[in-house]
Amino acid sequence: MEDLQGVLSQRGLTVSTLPDKGRCLFSIRDFSPGEVILNEEPFVSVASRASVDSRCEWCFSTSNLKRCSACQVVLYCGSTCQKSDWKLHRLECGVLSKVDKDRLKSLTPSIRLMVKLYLRRKLQNEKIIPTTATDNYNLVEALVSRILIYVSLWGSLRDISEIDEKQLVLYAQMANLVNLILELPGIGIKEIAENFSKLACNAHTICDSELRPLGTGLYPVISIINHSCLPNAVLVFKGRLAVVRAVQHIPKGTEVSISYIETAGSTMTRQKALKEQYFFSCSCPRCAKLGQCDDIQESAILEGYRCKGAECSGFLIRDSGDKGFICQHCGLVRGKDEIKKIASEAKTIVQRLTSKFDALRLEHAPRSENCHPDALATLASKVEVSRVPTKIEILKRSVPCSVAEIFPEEEIEDWRTSISNELKSASAAITLSNLKHFTIYQGVLYYRGSGGLLARCIGEEEAKVKIQEVHERSCGTGDASLYR
Repeated sequence: MEDLQGVLSQRGLTVSTLPDKGRCLFSIRDFSPGEVILNEEPFVSVASRASVDSRCEWCFSTSNLKRCSACQVVLYCGSTCQKSDWKLHRLECGVLSKVDKDRLKSLTPSIRLMVKLYLRRKLQNEKIIPTTATDNYNLVEALVSRILIYVSLWGSLRDISEIDEKQLVLYAQMANLVNLILELPGIGIKEIAENFSKLACNAHTICDSELRPLGTGLYPVISIINHSCLPNAVLVFKGRLAVVRAVQHIPKGTEVSISYIETAGSTMTRQKALKEQYFFSCSCPRCAKLGQCDDIQESAILEGYRCKGAECSGFLIRDSGDKGFICQHCGLVRGKDEIKKIASEAKTIVQRLTSKFDALRLEHAPRSENCHPDALATLASKVEVSRVPTKIEILKRSVPCSVAEIFPEEEIEDWRTSISNELKSASAAITLSNLKHFTIYQGVLYYRGSGGLLARCIGEEEAKVKIQEVHERSCGTGDASLYR
């Protein structure tokens, strides 16, 4: 941890521990909006296994893909990416080649990510892949797992709910498959299952510039950053590289925070998502306003429905028990079925409007898949660019300009000039083998061809005329000669 603190301090950061949050990332200097706070390459990553297209294991490209001839699982777009990933894939290729075809179908990206995690640890222990303060397995061991959260919430694994028990059984099944694939001594199913629970809380979906998922990566240092529904930073990706940028001014001594979920939701919706995925309740300044006037107004704008009462201008907001919707002004209650009917009627109206347009496309993005656009929108809205205003003066031209004025023709030197000068010079720069074919007679440059026949050297413009004459002679009538 001391080595990590030393590297982070050079970037203006430090890791602290708070009783209610655990590890946190704090700034030890000011950061400006849009400034890069931290960037990190993944400890391990895998390409997404999409049904439509496959991707290069290293750069996530979809073009010129070739499958590994040995394991027949991993794809690369070229030799450069294959060489970059070869130290790790050399081991992975060996273990995947031994897996039977039926079991290969069960290799989800999560299972492959776990296999690569242990293989990379093995290579770092053997000094084949170097370790650094920000790239070592100790950082993975320090990550919080779901299993530990279960114990902290319920006291023991015996008291967990039926849904959570099914999740733990799934971890055990996946861990057993990874153990059979690796066949490495000293690794137990319990350890692998705990690492699967760490991936569930700490792995990141790698997206391109258009926010399409490309793969999954584990970034142990960035995973230290805690969540806030009012974040001061945002996580974006440049290929494999994860980049954390400030979305507002971050003073010295402030905790750096990002959003784990989509922030464009009511407080109850956000709290529910965080509880289900990450097992904690957010206490950020935005969530602290739960039930207050500002929070009710914001929830009404984000998720509310207009009240049924003719004289009421209030909004119907989902109640805490998730049984229906309650107007915050008049107290009118409407059930879920009634709200679904209203939503269906609104959809019908939209469909009628489509006939008024030449082309119209409507898409619904689930909240769980819309966190990255929301984060980028937050970044764009909060980045302030402080520059000196530039005065631009536009002058209207009374006479239209011509192409020749915009792109004036360059004066091209006659090709005959240099040869004539060399023939007249005492010390010729052009080799004699080139000059021997030329001679000057009565001030005119000639080229001596086979049999001693002299051909007069002509310029570019005269050559165009001669070519036209030859063309007319070949295709029509006329008499032309290149030797006159």
